Formats: sequence, C-alpha cells, structure tokens
Amino acid sequence: MIRRKDLYKEDSKLTVTKHFDVRFSEVDSLGIVWHGNYIIYFEDGREAFGQKHGISYLDVQVNGFTTPIVKSVCEHKLPLKYGESARIETTFVDSPAAKIIFRFRIYNSNNQLVCFGESTQVFLDKDGNLVLNPPSFFEEWKQKVGLL
Repeated sequence: MIRRKDLYKEDSKLTVTKHFDVRFSEVDSLGIVWHGNYIIYFEDGREAFGQKHGISYLDVQVNGFTTPIVKSVCEHKLPLKYGESARIETTFVDSPAAKIIFRFRIYNSNNQLVCFGESTQVFLDKDGNLVLNPPSFFEEWKQKVGLL
C-alpha cells in the first residue's frame, strides 16, 4: 500500500526564504498581524519561489494554464506585531499528481516559529477545465530541478 507521505516529499533544495517587515496596514487594533494576512504572506512566498526557481505564475500562464488554490492551511503559534521583522520559508512538495504543493514556515526575528501552513494548487487549461495529468512544461520543470 502506498501512503500519502511516501508520494509527497519536501525537497529542501527547492526552498526560498523571503524577509519582510510587518506593516501598520497588516495589524489589527491590538497591534498584531490580522490572521488573514498570513495567507498573503504565503502568496509572497509562492511568488518568491516561482521567481527563484523558474516556475512563476507568468510561466504557467505563458504555457496556457492557471493554477488556482484549492486548499490552504495555516496554523498559528505566536503573534507577529507591527514593526517586527520576519521571514517566510517556502518549500516545494513533490507529488506525482497534477498539483503544486507548498509548505510555509514563518519565523520572527528571534527565529521562533510563528506559523506554518500549506497550499495546494491545481492546473486548469485555457478553457477552465481541470487538468488531471501534469502538463508537459511542469514535467520539464521538475526534470530541470532534479525531481524526475
């Protein structure tokens, strides 16, 4: 029997780290980051990953696909506050399915884990149809980065 954890593997060499400062517009009346902004930080991590590793949203679009998010998970451990510096680590999780899975870890300036999460994106073709097999450009990218 093949287990999910055997199919989906993080690859530490496919990680990007992005530093950011918590802005006033991102906090609530208590001065802590509003929970919905962590999903935006995840987006920043995906953007940074795509730019560094050659699989940006523009690369996906040029190849005739879109990749909507179908699942996102965010677990909070500590608050971030206005004026703090932090970093998000975004790691690609390899899967044989036609999915893009990322795991996220956000750390504060004291290197404490603030939150972690995961997002899953699927491929839609230019007509909006779900693609069940990994597109050829995605397979080529995986080969280029050493996953195949």
